[in-house]
Amino acid sequence: MIVTETKLKGCYVVEPKVFEDSRGYFMETYNFKQFEKQLGYKPNFVQDNVSMSSYGVIRGLHQQLPPFAQAKLVYVLQGKVIDVAVDTRKNSPTFGQYVSVELSSKNKKQLFIPQGFLHGFSVLSETVLFAYKCEGYYNKKNEINVNPLDKDLNIDWGIENGKEILSNKDLNGISFKDFKPIEI
Repeated sequence: MIVTETKLKGCYVVEPKVFEDSRGYFMETYNFKQFEKQLGYKPNFVQDNVSMSSYGVIRGLHQQLPPFAQAKLVYVLQGKVIDVAVDTRKNSPTFGQYVSVELSSKNKKQLFIPQGFLHGFSVLSETVLFAYKCEGYYNKKNEINVNPLDKDLNIDWGIENGKEILSNKDLNGISFKDFKPIEI
């Protein structure tokens, strides 16, 4: 696999090795030993999730607060998204900055998002099957939501104005200026 650190320390684009032939393809989506060797990190993934969404859906920006903070390894099984990670780590030189990466079933890229980051994605294809491995279990009481359309973050989700589809929970998320940095 090829691992490239983004401008946000600890956040990596991961490109698995893909074996293709006339029958299709095979790829290893996760290998603990390779992850430890190439990222220098030993994740404790305990939960896998899959979501299905349609064009225009924006999910996020979500984060679990300590002591339920989660690192995530995210990728697309079918379709295409723009995946976004926002640094919320206290004293981080990149606090409030974000990376956005196109993930698709075609490019097979993954994004590793460490603890201390908000996460969200927007659907660019007709539908998408989106998968993520999580450290730590979901804990509703320790989740925080920032509105993904927040003007301070000014994220380009790649969706035509007026075509965005958000949950009430995400629409009612706090503004990033009201977000308190996370101690990780």
